[in-house]
Amino acid sequence: MRRLACLALVTAAATLMVASPTFAQTGRQGGPRDQTGGQQQGNTPPANSEWNQTAPPLPALRNAGPCPFVKVLYDAARAVEFADAQEAAAGVTYSGEINGLTATCEYRDAQPITVRVRLDMAFGRGPRATSNQRTYRYWVAVTQRNQAVLAKEYFDVPVTFAPGQDRVGIDQTLGDIVIPRANIGVSGANFEVLIGFDVTPQQATFNREGRRFFINAGQAAAVASPPPRP
Repeated sequence: MRRLACLALVTAAATLMVASPTFAQTGRQGGPRDQTGGQQQGNTPPANSEWNQTAPPLPALRNAGPCPFVKVLYDAARAVEFADAQEAAAGVTYSGEINGLTATCEYRDAQPITVRVRLDMAFGRGPRATSNQRTYRYWVAVTQRNQAVLAKEYFDVPVTFAPGQDRVGIDQTLGDIVIPRANIGVSGANFEVLIGFDVTPQQATFNREGRRFFINAGQAAAVASPPPRP
């Protein structure tokens, strides 16, 4: 478990501790989906279709107050890499996407806030990939709600693609994210937990503009000739 220094604020944490994540490769197949995750509390899937989360729920926990808001930052929800700066389907080397998340928290009295997060991640190997192995990097940040970043930590996800495999799905569970509180009157509503890939400015712009590849776009559909009459 590593400890990060945070800003000293009256209503914020003094430190953040994030345990190393664990992940399980599920072998899911399928293309990336344009979805990000929101916050889940309790033991039922979220009803907000805007986030369209697919990760299974975590057990419900009793809290002294509301949980921090946990979400995937839209600009960093995907990491698409290109060979020779060629932004085309034929130029993709590797890609990663956070399809959704499930999160819960727990705290009582003056105890720190403990947040647990489960991520639904998908990774792809494009036509310009040079290896069947790739390590993807993402980050987890705790902020004072809509204000300063209190702490940020990076994690690596090593992915191996089997021969002939171009897509891998991984469910990753973060260790406890511990957010100390200055006093008993500080609730989880003062904080946000943001998650995203470590993207370049160009990748962030690509995501922000919502660009996608449709391989058959612009290609005329073939029209089958009617069979000859007997």
